[in-house]
Amino acid sequence: MNFNLAVLIDGDNIPSAYIKEMMEEIAKYGNPTIKRIYGDWTRPHLSKWKNLLLENAITPIQQYGYTTGKNATDSAMIIDAMDILYSEKVHGFCLVSSDSDFTRLATRLREAGMQVIGIGEKKTPNPFIVACDKFIYIEILKNQSKGAVSESEKTATKDSVDKITLKEIKLIATTIDDTSDDDGWAFLGDVGSLLQKKQTNFDPRNYGFQKLTPLIKSIGKFEIEQRENPKSKHKLIFVKNKSRV
Repeated sequence: MNFNLAVLIDGDNIPSAYIKEMMEEIAKYGNPTIKRIYGDWTRPHLSKWKNLLLENAITPIQQYGYTTGKNATDSAMIIDAMDILYSEKVHGFCLVSSDSDFTRLATRLREAGMQVIGIGEKKTPNPFIVACDKFIYIEILKNQSKGAVSESEKTATKDSVDKITLKEIKLIATTIDDTSDDDGWAFLGDVGSLLQKKQTNFDPRNYGFQKLTPLIKSIGKFEIEQRENPKSKHKLIFVKNKSRV
């Protein structure tokens, strides 16, 4: 079964420069059958979107600002999201915005059994981030568009890659404990899934790595073991805490 997604973009709140990278990222999680962007298209600052919308088959939704200082775009996007929810045509939503006004919408969609993916800038308030099942920073996609970061050297611009802190290391360590067997070994796939549930914006790319394995290797506090997979030529990766962090 195809996992159909509704992609709703807050045009007033998201830069247009990396829409191609955003759509490629969204395609990893499902089939974007509905793609809409909301804004007052009579305003000059949205003119950069025009050709990008045609290239990516995104439907612009006109929303006039009725009152100065009020964001009518948010209301239109929320109403449309609820209409789409009740149409039962999709299995999940991708909300593209850095605005905390969509926190309640994300929560409501998840209450209805929808998977909710958020995409926004690092300035996005935490309540909206944690209201999503997964949250992806645009800065990650921006960095990828300039060339992949070396997994062995972990070098990147300061504004696009964070330094992993003791807090994240402890999160990884406790998650390994939570999913480990009696010998302390945990399947990396299970670790990654639980990390995502615990911290919705956890992403190895935030720290300059494309995958979780090289990130864990770089920390130096975990053992890694490859095991044969009877069902595939690809080996299974297991991790273990060397000691309590």
